[in-house]
Amino acid sequence: MSNYTRVYFEGLGIDFDLPSIAFTIFGHEVHWYGIIIAFGFMLAVLYGGRMAYKWKMSLDGMTDVLIWGTIFGIICARAYYVIFEWSYYKDHLIEIPQIWNGGIAIYGGIIGALIGAAIGCKTGKINFPNLLDLGALGLLIGQGIGRWGNFFNQEAFGVNTTTAPFRMWSQKIHDELVSSADVLTSKGIDFDPNLPVHPTFLYESVWCLLGFLILNYIVHKHRHFKGEIFMLYGIWYGLERAVVEGLRTDSLYIGDTTLRVSQLLSIVIVAVFAVAFVVCFIKYKKGTLWSALQLDKVIDENIKNDEKAEVRNGTDN
Repeated sequence: MSNYTRVYFEGLGIDFDLPSIAFTIFGHEVHWYGIIIAFGFMLAVLYGGRMAYKWKMSLDGMTDVLIWGTIFGIICARAYYVIFEWSYYKDHLIEIPQIWNGGIAIYGGIIGALIGAAIGCKTGKINFPNLLDLGALGLLIGQGIGRWGNFFNQEAFGVNTTTAPFRMWSQKIHDELVSSADVLTSKGIDFDPNLPVHPTFLYESVWCLLGFLILNYIVHKHRHFKGEIFMLYGIWYGLERAVVEGLRTDSLYIGDTTLRVSQLLSIVIVAVFAVAFVVCFIKYKKGTLWSALQLDKVIDENIKNDEKAEVRNGTDN
C-alpha cells in the first residue's frame, strides 16, 4: 500500500499528496496518526501540569490521576467501540485487544478517563471537581489536535457535499465508502464515492480549539465554582458532536436501528449538564452551594499573583 494518497479540496481549488507514514525506525513504520495523538496528549498534560502548579495541587496526586486516567481511558475507549460492534467482534475475539488496527471511541475514552481520574483523586487526595475543570480543558486540547490524525488517515469523514468550502475527496475516501456500502445503505444514507465529503474532522477540531480558548478565559477570569468548566465543556462539546455526528459515515449505532450512539449520548449530556450548571449557578448566587464545589480563594489569589508576576517579568525583560 502506498504511503501517500492524493487529497483534493475542490472548493479551495487545491490538491496535494498526503503521507500516512512519518518515518521508519528499526524496521517499524511510525504513522502520523500516532504522532499527532501523542502530541495532543503531551500538550494537554503540559497545560494540566502548569495549571495544577498554579492551583497548588499535589504533583504526586496529579501523577496518580494521569496514570489511572490514561489506563482506563484506553481500555474504555476500546471497550465502547467493541460493545457497539459486537456483531463483528463476537466472531473475532482475538482482535479485541488489537487497538493498533483501529477502533476506539472518544466518548468511551472520556468515560474511562473519568473513572481513572476519580481513582487517582482518591489515592492522591485531590479535589475531584477541581480536577474535572483541568481535565475538560486538557480534553479540548487533545481532541482539537488529535482529530488531525483522522485527516492523515483519511477517516472520520462525513456524507457527500458539493457546497461545503472545505469539502474533500481522495481515493481512500472512495474505497472506504465502497467497502461500507451495505452498512450505509441499511442506515438510509445516500452516498456517491466519487463526490467530495464533509471534513468532519476539521469541524470538530476547530470547535474544540475554539472551546479551549473560551473556557481557558473563563477559568482564569470568571469561574464561580469547581466543576463549572467541566459542565460547560459537556455542553459545548455535546452540542457540536450532536450535530456533526449526524454527518458522519462511520458512526456506531444502537443495534439494528438508525440511532447513532454518540449523537444520542451527546444530546443527553447537553441536557443533563445544562440542568446541573443552572442548578449550581443558582445555588452559588444564593450562597448555598455544596462545600466541595466552593472555590478556594487561596487558589484564585495564587493564579492572580502568578499572572501579575508574569506581566512584571515580561516588562522587566
